[in-house]
Amino acid sequence: MVPHAGATLLLRTAQTVRLPAALSDALAPWRKPLAIHDPAKVVLDLAVSLAIGGNCLADIAQLRAAPEVFGLVASDPTVSRCIDTLGDAPAVLAAINTARAATRTRAWALAGEHAPDRGADAHRPVVIDVDATLVTAHSEKEAAAPTFKRGFGHHPLWAFDDHGAAGTGEPLAFLLRAGNAGSNTVVDHKSVIRDALAQLPGGHRRGKKVPIRIDGAGGTHELLAWLTRRRLSYSVGFSLPGDLTSIQQKLATIPEQLWEPAYDADGQPRPGAFVAEVTDLFDLTSWPPGMRLIVRKERPHPGAQLRITDVDGMRITAFVTNTTRGQLADLELRHRRRARAEDRIRCAKDTGLANLPPHDLAQNSIWCAIVSPACELTAWIQTLTLIGHDARRWEPKRLRLRLFSIPARHARTGRRRLLHLAATAPFTQLVLAALDALAKLTAAPLADTG
Repeated sequence: MVPHAGATLLLRTAQTVRLPAALSDALAPWRKPLAIHDPAKVVLDLAVSLAIGGNCLADIAQLRAAPEVFGLVASDPTVSRCIDTLGDAPAVLAAINTARAATRTRAWALAGEHAPDRGADAHRPVVIDVDATLVTAHSEKEAAAPTFKRGFGHHPLWAFDDHGAAGTGEPLAFLLRAGNAGSNTVVDHKSVIRDALAQLPGGHRRGKKVPIRIDGAGGTHELLAWLTRRRLSYSVGFSLPGDLTSIQQKLATIPEQLWEPAYDADGQPRPGAFVAEVTDLFDLTSWPPGMRLIVRKERPHPGAQLRITDVDGMRITAFVTNTTRGQLADLELRHRRRARAEDRIRCAKDTGLANLPPHDLAQNSIWCAIVSPACELTAWIQTLTLIGHDARRWEPKRLRLRLFSIPARHARTGRRRLLHLAATAPFTQLVLAALDALAKLTAAPLADTG
């Protein structure tokens, strides 16, 4: 029996979107003339090991134990030396990002009508969510520092593409930072947003088709002014200006008829929740032109901790946007869906981000660059082969348990080697159907995406 034969789906997806070739071309300068193991193959093997549940370099042994599925896999010392070599070259990150961008362009082209950017416009945009997270370090690592939550580790900033309610999402860019890095550091947000925009296929770089969603960490003068100059649409969490008393007094002047019902996650009116635009109630002259200020009030759910900032027992939150069209409830619902970034971060931590194994910051940045294609392969499997099935929204743990962990019997016949997936596994037919879908995509010519 061969373990993890279901992970063939990961390998076939990588081949379909031409990720191995793109990585090989990008990392060619770091390939030694007499080396047996291509750095691109090592990076891809590490990504696959993370996708099937690994969380450190040594977990690549799971692939090495199944050469019938994964082929020749480098030894632990070779993998360690490869990461050391790549970590010493700052240009490696740019090279990997270039390969990822080219691969994403092909993956979205193959997805056709199910691609995240198909028919993108102001009503159905390609949304970029920016959010930070904390990664705990259990030993002294470079740039590990005390965090604002009284922990110790790193504070990376990530950007994700949101696939909407029908799907999951995929990472676009990241910036590995020290644990004591600020939450609202403008320079870091600019860097991640630039890198995220560069990952999008051509024609989706700016404008209303690509809104940027950020929590309150993005609500700074400099970042909002930069987004405005770049002609980017945005929806950003915001702290109402002024002291508590003046804020409460201004909100109390809003007539009841101006409060519109807010929507729940399904787009239906939510009882006890309301939204209103208060752009004219506050002094926003120092902020970028065209910025709209929208507030939401809602009675806290049972058991929620009350705050001193609550007004008449109603929880007040606010955000700003430069979107001029659409109902307030729709704009507010679009902003609240930024919470999906938390799901993407949780999935990324379940795919290797929860642990940064090396000591050096540069090597851990390479590790994050390996986490990205691991998450992307999973997302592309769902986008290309699992449309219309509940598996389109399965998270990594469920995909591993039900698909990637399926074993197989290895058979040789003539000059062919065959893998017979376990017929008793409940989801073997789903894996076979997904492999057939990939084969059809490979055989069919790409439609013109220009």
